[in-house]
Amino acid sequence: MTSTAHRTGEPPSALPEFPMTREARCPFDPPPALRSMQQETRLKRIQLWDGSTPWIVTRYEDQRSLLSDPRVSADRRNSGYPHQVPSDEEEFSFIQLDDPEHARQRRMVTSPFTIKRVEAMRPSTQRIADDLIDQMSAGPKPVDLVEAFALPLPSLVISDLLGVPYSDHNHFQENSKIIIKKTSTPEERDTAVAELASYLGELMGRKTADPKDDLLSSVAKRVKDGELTPEQGVKTGMLMLIAGHETTANMIALGALALLEHPDQMALLRDTDDPKLLASATEELLRYLNIIHTGGRRVALVDIEIADQVIRAGEGLIMPTAVANRDADLFPEPDRLDIQRDARRHIAFGFGVHQCLGQPLARMELQVAYGTLFRRIPDLRLATSLDKVTFKGDGLVYGVYELPVTW
Repeated sequence: MTSTAHRTGEPPSALPEFPMTREARCPFDPPPALRSMQQETRLKRIQLWDGSTPWIVTRYEDQRSLLSDPRVSADRRNSGYPHQVPSDEEEFSFIQLDDPEHARQRRMVTSPFTIKRVEAMRPSTQRIADDLIDQMSAGPKPVDLVEAFALPLPSLVISDLLGVPYSDHNHFQENSKIIIKKTSTPEERDTAVAELASYLGELMGRKTADPKDDLLSSVAKRVKDGELTPEQGVKTGMLMLIAGHETTANMIALGALALLEHPDQMALLRDTDDPKLLASATEELLRYLNIIHTGGRRVALVDIEIADQVIRAGEGLIMPTAVANRDADLFPEPDRLDIQRDARRHIAFGFGVHQCLGQPLARMELQVAYGTLFRRIPDLRLATSLDKVTFKGDGLVYGVYELPVTW
């Protein structure tokens, strides 16, 4: 990689470190230093944990352009790729591959996530949400909304879709937390990956012998037919399981907290029976919050000119969509939560060929969660103060550890 001193004249020690710290008084906003950087420049060098100095891309249009550019790679094995954590060296799943292999493997698991298939799951998801709220209502107060509602809802949905017994949820949830936590040691992370891989490998073996109507059975058949290696099959299952519950759970809880802190917006959502407003609220919360706060990661395969700058082949790129979704050029008054805003052009799910495969499912789950929670418990409120809520600044996914609520 071209040295930072040669390219910019700045020694690496003078560069801002990434990721940056959020302001405790404004936990829903991107870090102030990142917002200041966006106002100053479109591209800037930053420094990562390992001393590497990739480019950070701050503007919405530049991020969309690069995320859809075949000249940049998502393959973590390429030299110059900006790794997030020390054990981030090997292929984890097909999302860390480039086309055509990425497209080949992705096509094998797309059918359950089509809009039509996902909409067919809405009634069962609604029953899960209602059952969870029934249990909350019958129990003591206050209650932790994460454990009582935000985490079990997507965990139950993805378990059913994959064919993973929900009775094993403690096992896969604990290992998932270790895998996505930035402060986990390489040894802890590798152990958790091995535990989850062993569990899914054994489960897929049973499904090979006795297939069911679920996604893991479909993946197991692909392995049996030689379209995937056993390792690829397990990695695909791991991706679906972790992404299918961790991201949505954090978004449910963080979105609920944002609405509780914006009572005018919560009232609009609580008092409506208009599915269009519910969909609009979901898109605005995705834009406003954006839990994937460590940014999309890529590496340039060839020299690319963008924003009056030349990114050399082998240089890393980081695209924090949280700040792109606050770009005032596209979203007027970007720091204001407005559930009536048309926020559909946000890139919370990424952009281009690698954009989130499960976004139709996530959208449906969020709509059910937000619509049901405030309709069923109209006087829901925090049981603590915002400054006492602990946010997940140490994870690859942003959210809250606990959310005490009462009514």
